[in-house]
Amino acid sequence: MIACALSAGAHAQSSPVGEIHLTAHNPTAALRDADHKTDVRVTVWYPAQQGVTETSLDLGPPNNPLFYVGSAALDAPFVDGRRRPVILFSHGFGGTARMMGWFTTVLAQQGYVVIAVDHPGNNGVDKMTVAGATLFWDRPGDLQAALDAAVADPVVGQHIDLRRLGVAGFSAGGFTAIAAAGGRVDLKRFQAFCAAHPDDGVCKPQIELAVTQEQAAAALASPELAPEVAHAGDDHSIRGVRAVFALAPAIVQAFDPASLTALTTPVAIELGDADPVAPPHTNGGAAARMIPRAQLKAIANVGHYDFLAACSPAAQAQIPICRDAVPQGPTHITALQDALVFFGKTLGQP
Repeated sequence: MIACALSAGAHAQSSPVGEIHLTAHNPTAALRDADHKTDVRVTVWYPAQQGVTETSLDLGPPNNPLFYVGSAALDAPFVDGRRRPVILFSHGFGGTARMMGWFTTVLAQQGYVVIAVDHPGNNGVDKMTVAGATLFWDRPGDLQAALDAAVADPVVGQHIDLRRLGVAGFSAGGFTAIAAAGGRVDLKRFQAFCAAHPDDGVCKPQIELAVTQEQAAAALASPELAPEVAHAGDDHSIRGVRAVFALAPAIVQAFDPASLTALTTPVAIELGDADPVAPPHTNGGAAARMIPRAQLKAIANVGHYDFLAACSPAAQAQIPICRDAVPQGPTHITALQDALVFFGKTLGQP
């Protein structure tokens, strides 16, 4: 339904969506993954040939899904041989690439190659870890590893145009997207912010994995993680990023303000003005105030989890985060329309 609603405003001929799964490797994943593996799961969505059979990506029981995601055709042929603009995508704290498929598959349908990951130790499929929750500056490295794997893949690589590279993400993924463009972490600044503002949504224990600031500090000071903490303020950017679209970005107070004021990459930020998890004034709004020429849109009465895949009636009855104040559909359509316009201007039409 979202694709139909977008069709009037979309510039590209819509296609079926193909889906390919890859495995990338990031050395820091071993610190975050519960089994200490370096693997990073990668999902690639792209425009596929007409006539392929798409299957549901919805989450939950087949006849009674909890989240409406969309559909894609596994390992389908690309629609043509052209190289296309690429969007790297990062999910939120404890999320998955698939949960954000409502956004990524529509970008693919409109002509982009979208490369998404499940961040090790901080996704909804694997066991969550404290390291996965706290080593958030290692997330851009997962995207870099995924991009490298896609470029090296004999099928996907020939369709990637590295001259047109964008990054998008939701919540902690919004932080990841900004970091991929050059935002640098000042961990002590973040810790001081949370000490002064313990009730800020990003400082509280998250529902996906409840880690207090005290537990996080102890973990980061441990012999296992301390060597990686020493690299928190390093440059974790991804070379060639030309555009960033951040949905309800979180952990913004972890950025060194000087690194944000120095950004030259176009950045668009979209958030809900009723978001208690990543409060706009201290997160997305703060980023927009520091990043030169950043675009900011606040959607009225929208909260944080409105940007997840649309909840089914069953989910609305069972899952607290699905009890939104406003319907998710219009929020999703607005975000997608704005993302397509933004990436069309910054990366060129696909």
